[in-house]
Amino acid sequence: MNVLLWVLAGVLAVAFLAAGMMKLSQPKEKLVASGMGWAEDVSARTVKLIGAMEALAAIGLILPAVLGIAPVLVPLAAVGLVLVMAGAVAVHARRSEAQMIAVNVVLLALAAVLAWGRFGPYAF
Repeated sequence: MNVLLWVLAGVLAVAFLAAGMMKLSQPKEKLVASGMGWAEDVSARTVKLIGAMEALAAIGLILPAVLGIAPVLVPLAAVGLVLVMAGAVAVHARRSEAQMIAVNVVLLALAAVLAWGRFGPYAF
């Protein structure tokens, strides 16, 4: 199970680091044009904040455990991603974007499993 949690953390870290860096590096208008319609409902600062939270959480899923410094940050980062994805589900539900809701629910569930495993029976 420990290996599965590491793989899960790696997959989530890659996904959220890519998503976060994209939100941090591109202007809001380009994100909207590329299919992130939700970005037109929020300020550019909010888009950057979401990107920063995703990127920092991605780092928090891996780095503390690898370095052995404050490994409790790993499940805390996973809980943070659960909260971010819960917000994303709410936004996409309001916009009636069923396909995006499904993606966010899957990511939320994966982050929740990681948080459960690292807080519970498979802590570092």
